[in-house]
Amino acid sequence: MPNLKEVRNRISSTQSTQQITKAMKLVSATKLRKAQTAITKMRPYAEKLNEILMNLGDSAKDDDNLKSYFQYREPKKALVVVVSSDRGLCGAFNSNVIKATNKLIAEHYDANGVDFELMFIGKKAYDPYKRGDYNLNTDSMAHLTTITAESTFEVAEGIINRFKSGDFDEVRVIYNQFKNAATQIVKVEKMLPVEMEKFESEGANTTTTDYIFEPGKAEILYDLVPRAVKTQLFKACLDSLASEHGARMVSMDKATENAGELIEKLKLKYNQARQAAITGEILEIVGGAAALEA
Repeated sequence: MPNLKEVRNRISSTQSTQQITKAMKLVSATKLRKAQTAITKMRPYAEKLNEILMNLGDSAKDDDNLKSYFQYREPKKALVVVVSSDRGLCGAFNSNVIKATNKLIAEHYDANGVDFELMFIGKKAYDPYKRGDYNLNTDSMAHLTTITAESTFEVAEGIINRFKSGDFDEVRVIYNQFKNAATQIVKVEKMLPVEMEKFESEGANTTTTDYIFEPGKAEILYDLVPRAVKTQLFKACLDSLASEHGARMVSMDKATENAGELIEKLKLKYNQARQAAITGEILEIVGGAAALEA
């Protein structure tokens, strides 16, 4: 039978842990509402941008200065942007991204002899790769908790410049897409070269409209195409941030429930130990009284 003091200490420590997990759940729920609002407002903008790009796609492919965004090159060197969280305690959120990254590396790059470089937004995905023999881009490493449109666009601008200069033949981004608080979908998307088929499939419910453009299609596309690529990365970061808070809220809620169940079991064990101690003391008293009478 366990010592009463040991059980009391375990109950006390478990109750403290339960208070912490409950507080973390409430904090994540508050942050989730803010992050969910941000990604909900972002999606219509990204969809409209894709719709405009779909209308201008044919003109973009005909312009020599814009061909580099769309032209397919046989992959010899690739960049993989991995979006994860800066902190843990969010269930399988980070491990799912890492698994998807390993799968992409094994099936698309190692199997075909393609060199690749890893770039990280959020430090949790960086930890498993820092000890391995990987080409890591830590100079552009960003923290997801402090991500803004300006900082994301700056990172994306550097990626675009390196792609146009020929450092990479393709760029992919891996992140958790937010569906709801309990569900996150790991996505692997190609950022560069731009695939018009992707925009057409995303804008399948839209109609192609014949607009009059001023000053002209080419001039608009010079700003529109890189903006669409930057927006894709920013949307991935917002999706990942909302997914992180949702995953942490669910994880902390489950941890709070588990702590409550453990406390009930410990209280039962404490009462059993206490009853056994009282019974033992009564038997000792009765035995002592019987010995005196004898």
